[in-house]
Amino acid sequence: MHINQPSNQIKLTNVSIVRLKKGGKRFEIACYKNKVQEWRTGVETDLDDVLQISNVFVNVSKGEVARSQDLQKAFGKSDVQAIIKEILKKGELQVGEKERDHDLSSVRKEIATLVAEKSVDPATQRPYPVGIIEKAMTEAGFSVKPGKTAKSQVTECIKLLQSDSSLPIQRARMRIKVSMPLEDSEKLKERILQSAETVEHEASADEWEITILIDPSQFRVINELLQKECKGRGRLETLTFAATASG
Repeated sequence: MHINQPSNQIKLTNVSIVRLKKGGKRFEIACYKNKVQEWRTGVETDLDDVLQISNVFVNVSKGEVARSQDLQKAFGKSDVQAIIKEILKKGELQVGEKERDHDLSSVRKEIATLVAEKSVDPATQRPYPVGIIEKAMTEAGFSVKPGKTAKSQVTECIKLLQSDSSLPIQRARMRIKVSMPLEDSEKLKERILQSAETVEHEASADEWEITILIDPSQFRVINELLQKECKGRGRLETLTFAATASG
């Protein structure tokens, strides 16, 4: 059984191969690009939408189908659907060199864009263009980690730029608004002020309200404090996540 491709033109541009070594043999399945991760995270549940061809191969690009006796010996079963699911779950996703370079380049660009959104020039409190961030990433020797999302690499990237590049850079501050009943504010006010870098507005009428600038790392601290102490009576709103000139 062969994949429907001309023998002299094996184009795998839209194919993701998942490979699993088991029982001393290599087994592969041919999947649609981007569908493997969706299946693994539960976004996609229909195997027909994941698989290019519903079969197990020893070599997808050559169209060599695995023999049933080899499957039985390696997996202890002959149910192809069950074996495919095991390969999908435990196998290693193979990516071509060009595709890998393209994917890493895309993630690198996404990281630079996110860094530009979340950081500023300390002197002007204004964001840098993405191109400037990309040059600083090169200068600092930042390497994209394959298999990790761009978002999860932003903090590490900013830290590296601060330590290993000549670009002055700091995290942009979040402007948040905290509201709660007056009786709760009596015990929580000081702890919230500890997380603030700048207090922009504070009012006490029917309830206590405060608008502050914080380092993004403090958002979770305040949120967990409200959940634990206010039990649904407190509110936390993100007003902006941008550069804000001090003073």
